Amino acid sequence: MDYKKTNAPTNTVTRDIMDLCDETGNIYESVAIIGKRANQISLDIKNELSKKLQEFASVSDNLDEVFENREQIEISRFYEKLPKPSLIATQEFVEGKIYFRNPLKEKDTIE
Repeated sequence: MDYKKTNAPTNTVTRDIMDLCDETGNIYESVAIIGKRANQISLDIKNELSKKLQEFASVSDNLDEVFENREQIEISRFYEKLPKPSLIATQEFVEGKIYFRNPLKEKDTIE
């Protein structure tokens, strides 16, 4: 999922709880799914940002050169402006873009 092209708002939005539990039938299960997806997105963003910032790291840089690196500052600002992972995950869940399954429910239907 490309979180850079998401429809997620950049600030908090009031949502109808009943809309969130339509697919699962349980608001707590929906929140758990959204939370797990938010953690995945957060790790992806963190890893991508770390890789991009490592390009600027060198052993010979002194402290003044690190603070004056404009490209590094612009990259950091871009990631700061992205919606929070929880907002992205909630938007993905509402749009039906998250695949999830509950092994306990599957076990009940098999028996």
